[in-house]
Amino acid sequence: MNKTSKNTLYKAILIISITFFSHSCKDSEHNLIPNSNAEDTDTVANNRQLPEQFKAYWYAGKAELTSYKLMQERYGEIREGTAVTVFVTEDFLPGPQVKADVQSEENVSVLKLNKTKKFTTGIYPYSIMTSTFNPIQKQQHALKISNSVQEWCGQVYMQLNNRERFNITSHSYFEGEADQELTIDKTWLEDELWNLVRINPEELPIGDMQVIPSFEFSRMRHKEVKAYRAHANIKQGEALSVYSLHYPKLERELILYFNSSFPYEIEKWEETNGIHPSDSTRLKTTAHKIKRIRNDYWNLKQNKDARLRDTLGLK
Repeated sequence: MNKTSKNTLYKAILIISITFFSHSCKDSEHNLIPNSNAEDTDTVANNRQLPEQFKAYWYAGKAELTSYKLMQERYGEIREGTAVTVFVTEDFLPGPQVKADVQSEENVSVLKLNKTKKFTTGIYPYSIMTSTFNPIQKQQHALKISNSVQEWCGQVYMQLNNRERFNITSHSYFEGEADQELTIDKTWLEDELWNLVRINPEELPIGDMQVIPSFEFSRMRHKEVKAYRAHANIKQGEALSVYSLHYPKLERELILYFNSSFPYEIEKWEETNGIHPSDSTRLKTTAHKIKRIRNDYWNLKQNKDARLRDTLGLK
């Protein structure tokens, strides 16, 4: 074999080796098996196989509205109020991350939870709302979360957008919290777990993990917005299942009680945050269901429709 032939043969072998190695690396990446308790569950986004009963319930053009009797801990005392959860599916634009006005192949189907609390502390009222948007077709983190708190001293607002990382914008009237832009590595979000209960409780993370606490808690308690070490557990009962999430450092615990069978309605919940300032008694926020209805509430906006608030036990 002459010198020219040898060089040609060596080049051919080199090209084949590089090509084989390159394809081997790609195949390895695409065959990753996700861990249900992984810190970043967006690494591999599995498609969900939605059962027919899920489609029949959530794509019927109605929202699920549930009212709760709220006993809210605030400033070391329990305040009586009301809470409402509104679960509904809608089309979502993944780019600008807003509700889609028209149907498009780009739209993502999401389960949206609007959760509100209303109570008073002495003379002045509190109004809290958290909106969470979870993709339905894929096992991914929430695409967007927003929270606002209004009371007579002022108001605060925080929003998360799920992009390459979690991008968080926060505005507050408190010194040191005024206007913030944060970027956080993806991990579990407490607020997204409520929707995960409704989509598929088997996907709820358990064990030790990193969790970003609820936006309501972070703003009300003036805690740094970041992931904290937490431990989660689930107990499945014949009628009710219980999902608990505990943050040792924050002395916070969230417990969700939901029906063990589809559509896994949340019947009540509890939140424990720290201790009473005077006698170390742990004060607990509780919410117990009053009434649950399903309708297209966005079309029920005439004066005559106000009677439905009485049905929900809302003043």
